Amino acid sequence: MRNVTVAAVQMKCSKSVEKNIAHAEELVRQAAAKGAEIVLLPELFERPYFCQERRYEYYEYAQTVEENPAVRHFSRVAAELGIVIPVSFYEKEVNNTYNSIAVLDADGKNLGIYRKTHIPDDHYYQEKFYFTPGDTGFKVFDTEYGKVGVVICYDRHLPESIRTCVLKGADLIIIPTANTKAEPMEMFEWEMRVQAMQNQVFIAMCNRVGREDAMDFSGESLVIHPSGDILAKADDSEQLLTCEINLQETSQLRN
Repeated sequence: MRNVTVAAVQMKCSKSVEKNIAHAEELVRQAAAKGAEIVLLPELFERPYFCQERRYEYYEYAQTVEENPAVRHFSRVAAELGIVIPVSFYEKEVNNTYNSIAVLDADGKNLGIYRKTHIPDDHYYQEKFYFTPGDTGFKVFDTEYGKVGVVICYDRHLPESIRTCVLKGADLIIIPTANTKAEPMEMFEWEMRVQAMQNQVFIAMCNRVGREDAMDFSGESLVIHPSGDILAKADDSEQLLTCEINLQETSQLRN
């Protein structure tokens, strides 16, 4: 298994879905130009983090995977650039709504959907108002560039999330997040380092950044080695983080 370059698109999100998709594409293309083969986007990057308050009209944001403009758009981009792009989106399925990721392979094909399992409920994280707990179970996707497990933000606090993906063969865990400066980012960093070391797995986390109403997102996206060492870390500004990893190291360490 050859080296793979992973990129985290740590971006600010505006109130315009069209502008966010266009800005994300610009950064994705920059990542591909730097050799990135797996490019991560932040959690629910299409619009501002709407879960800060309970508004019934926001249910209208939810769309099926076939309808969602970001999934459709980045399917074409992934195929054109020959890269893997996991796309976070607000999914509707019949009467349920989910916080989901569609994993788009290097030919643009949607390999499947993971739905966030563990839903937080806090003053500014009113996610239980918007999201049904996921019914997919933790999933690993066999992409063009390796076996990738997906967990979403709060999922990472439950160690079974990452462990289950590893037991299913993941060499890399990707985590789109929406973490703010009010949260203990140093603790979250250590949490991810310990989980990477315990499971001998690479972890790449991509966060939102910038002020959105009452929330100030912290950035600090990470790529962590299976030894627990930090390979790359962003600051608290808009940034494109890239890092080359050798996925074969996971099997070597486990042996």
